[in-house]
Amino acid sequence: MAVKCLQSPSTPKIRHGLAEPPVPIHPPSPRWGGCWGAWPPARESSCQGPSQPQAFSLSPRISCCLEQTSTISLGNGDKATRGTSSAKKIMPPSPLPSPWPCCRSQRPPVLPQLYLETYGCQMNVNDTEIAWAILQKNGYARTKELDEADVILLVTCSVREKAEQAIWNRLRHLKSLKARRQQDRVPLRIGILGCMAERLKEEILHREKLVDIVAGPDAYRDLPRLLAVSESGQQAANVLLSLDETYADILPVQTSAGGTTAFVSIMRGCDNMCSYCIVPFTRGRERSRPIASILQEVRMLSDQGVKEVTLLGQNVNSFRDMSEVQFQSAAAPVLSRGFSTVYKAKPGGLRFAHLLDQVSRIDPEMRIRFTSPHPKDFPDEVLQLIQERHNICKQLHLPAQSGSTRVLEAMRRGYTREAYLELIHHVRESIPGVRLSSDFIAGFCGETEEDHQQTLSLLREVRYNVGFLFAYSMRQKTRAYHRLQDDVPADIKKRRLEELITVFREEAARANEAMVGQSQLVLVEGPSKRSASELCGRNDGNIKVIFPDAEIEDAAGCKALVRAQPGDYVLVKVTSASSQTLKGVPLCRTSLSRSAACH
Repeated sequence: MAVKCLQSPSTPKIRHGLAEPPVPIHPPSPRWGGCWGAWPPARESSCQGPSQPQAFSLSPRISCCLEQTSTISLGNGDKATRGTSSAKKIMPPSPLPSPWPCCRSQRPPVLPQLYLETYGCQMNVNDTEIAWAILQKNGYARTKELDEADVILLVTCSVREKAEQAIWNRLRHLKSLKARRQQDRVPLRIGILGCMAERLKEEILHREKLVDIVAGPDAYRDLPRLLAVSESGQQAANVLLSLDETYADILPVQTSAGGTTAFVSIMRGCDNMCSYCIVPFTRGRERSRPIASILQEVRMLSDQGVKEVTLLGQNVNSFRDMSEVQFQSAAAPVLSRGFSTVYKAKPGGLRFAHLLDQVSRIDPEMRIRFTSPHPKDFPDEVLQLIQERHNICKQLHLPAQSGSTRVLEAMRRGYTREAYLELIHHVRESIPGVRLSSDFIAGFCGETEEDHQQTLSLLREVRYNVGFLFAYSMRQKTRAYHRLQDDVPADIKKRRLEELITVFREEAARANEAMVGQSQLVLVEGPSKRSASELCGRNDGNIKVIFPDAEIEDAAGCKALVRAQPGDYVLVKVTSASSQTLKGVPLCRTSLSRSAACH
């Protein structure tokens, strides 16, 4: 197959090796009976087909010959017949007749079915909803059933080799599905989206012939065109990175099943260039959404009854809105004490503290979180704001990556062990009761046993509540790939990772056990997965809390007995704790503001 790469009039303009966002392409109106046109009239009529059989496409899955007769389900129990004989039509009225006489046998439009599968971080979950929002407006319907799909899109991760291997394994499974479809003459198109698409680019198309389209994280607006190209049997790709694409005009509301929580993307990309990290090469440079568009989305979520919003970005607290000219000053950003950057920090713009202040004012009953931050971007004004606002969660993610200053320098993290511990002390002093989480990498290039022991000691000293721990995976294009040696054997990486996990769980259990006997405000998310008689939610520190689904007093209302529902705030007395979960008994249903006033 030929690879079709950005040869249409909609090709994005290239600027400094990157791309401006392509203009979205909107196809004609939904297909009606194989023709593009308006909805046919509701009146009964017979349509005599042409004297010679003429096949035409009804959808990516259906083709029809006009001399054949078949039955179409209308989805409501009714059926309509198509063919050369007259057909009874059960359709809603329409003021416009079809311009195509052969299309007046009145059949409902058949939309191509889209199946989306997401791998990796929460940004990919958000990107999945962006892709869905774009394709929905371009005539696609979404299905949860793989066998019903006309188009399968995999939103991929590339941060570790294991994540990419999962995609190759999935493609092997889909190969048999596509082969069956080809035998049945039912087209199936498969696309790779996201970071793996950006890292490998057209190599994916050459390696796996069953892949029809490849789209990087900044090319989702081009998906309708790429899919249109693939309909003709050609492969298509767009992996151009953008200097300014933030999808600010697209509102991908990814909420939990109960509509309790939502994620709002505020920025994309990363400028930090840590030596181990592929993200700057797959997500591009940092660029932030205008604050006005973020506030609009959060207000909309509040109106929908969402009770918790997480502000999302690869480097979320490096946010810098330069959309308003009056804020384009020469003032340099203020970093955490003892921290530096390997790049020259850009001046001006509205910073994260301003955004956090504005978002937290929208709804006093909506909790605000943010992830994933860099520890260098925690100036005092951010910490003070978190401490003052009752609806900003007292939980911070402070990714350390290593406890060894020597390894941190090789990673280009911009701080020492001592500076990191000073930040931890300052955070706990500024925000009493704050809960902490972190990231750690086991077996980075050149890591010695002494370096590993220093990381273990950092885990014991800080005592995190939540941790994300991984063995190092060398990635092409990174600074480590070009300048360092991946010299820690796999078995040693595995052993060190297991030791990190063991120590983390021990310390997290101790940290969580300190909450036994305390009352925790829990946002109810829904029934527990383990028992239908229990409810599950998360406290302010983002720790899972499980408690019985029992009648409780409604402290926020008339003090009648009620049962907690998803989206309710419930005061729970903790009775036991593990490294990952708290258990307790519910005391009463309350509100975020009332709970803050009582404390």
